[in-house]
Amino acid sequence: MTRDWVSASCRLEDKEFILVDTGGFFDFEQDPFSRLVKGKAWEASQDADILIFVLDGKRDLLPAEKELYFSLKKLNKPILVVVNKVDSLRGEEILGDFFQLGTESIIPISAEHKRNIDILEEALKGILPATTAAETEGRPLRIALVGRINVGKSSIVNMLSGQEKLIVSQIPGTTRDSTDTLIYREKKAFCLVDTAGIRKLSRTRDNREKAGIIKAKKDIMCADVVCLVMDAQEFPVRQDTAIAHLAYDSGKPLIIALNKWDLINKEHKPDKHFKVKVYEKMDFIAYAPLLFTSALSGKRIIKILDLAEEVYTNASKRIPTSRLNDFLSRVSEEHPPLSRKKTRIKIKYMTQQNVFPPTFILFTHSAASFSPAYEKYFIHRLREKLGLEGTPIRIQLRQN
Repeated sequence: MTRDWVSASCRLEDKEFILVDTGGFFDFEQDPFSRLVKGKAWEASQDADILIFVLDGKRDLLPAEKELYFSLKKLNKPILVVVNKVDSLRGEEILGDFFQLGTESIIPISAEHKRNIDILEEALKGILPATTAAETEGRPLRIALVGRINVGKSSIVNMLSGQEKLIVSQIPGTTRDSTDTLIYREKKAFCLVDTAGIRKLSRTRDNREKAGIIKAKKDIMCADVVCLVMDAQEFPVRQDTAIAHLAYDSGKPLIIALNKWDLINKEHKPDKHFKVKVYEKMDFIAYAPLLFTSALSGKRIIKILDLAEEVYTNASKRIPTSRLNDFLSRVSEEHPPLSRKKTRIKIKYMTQQNVFPPTFILFTHSAASFSPAYEKYFIHRLREKLGLEGTPIRIQLRQN
């Protein structure tokens, strides 16, 4: 599955570090990305301070693995040799073959069953340098980049990270799994989640692509902010709308990046034309700010981070009840609430129940629900007056 770097911020007691999982050095020959995956893995090895050399305990040591180990030793970095898939003490008895490497110690583990992970952690703690004063504030803001195949998600991550961390290709399905990339900007940490291109599972034949799509949908639920990436040359198509529904249903704050903007002839179609087209076709996410970006030139790419912080802040707002009821009084006077039956609804007061997304309870005299048109109007005014741009809003009417 793994082709690109997958990184995560980790801590062992008082020591902090970034753990980077790379693609395998030895993949199937028929994989068109084999050479690129190996190149990325070697690049990560050169950048690292400590190496964990992982071997397969279910088979003997391969000559190529032995050669690779001696190549890694030439980097003059601490190396922990770990043999995975050793599920029992009996499995440890057949590890003699791995001592061909000439290393003093081998750590047998089972990642699946969490066996001997504590031993690996102790070995790692012994060679990790002391952590210096923290250069970042708080946990990383997790931004999931989602969209169809080949809209430029990986290219955006590469541009934001300032290096070619992710493999980019015109071949559909290049990104098979979600990859986390940590970046730092002005002492703030961001975790960019590059997801596999989402399309209907019925159209996929490769089980690895199916797994990637399922993981991408889960990443939407785990994100702090969702960035929907679309191709400016062809949008919004049906699949863009389907992905937008996933983002809306998740309740997460959302931004839209209309990528490949450098390929558009602006003389015939101005920015406004594209905005109208997006918001008319996908009016249910009209709350999401829209960016015109180019991963190739870097135009407005950094703005993704600024907007992500902004909409995340808006989604976390708690509005005082007094301010909510002042708003309710003004809106009810300007445009009295209407039910689905076109009758007036008298709302006594409103409170905020939750955040992510902001959720409001409106207490009424009798059981009723807003007409769809009035609910849309009410939410629009709520977002406009209380500064809730970029986040979906939920409202509930409750008889009291």
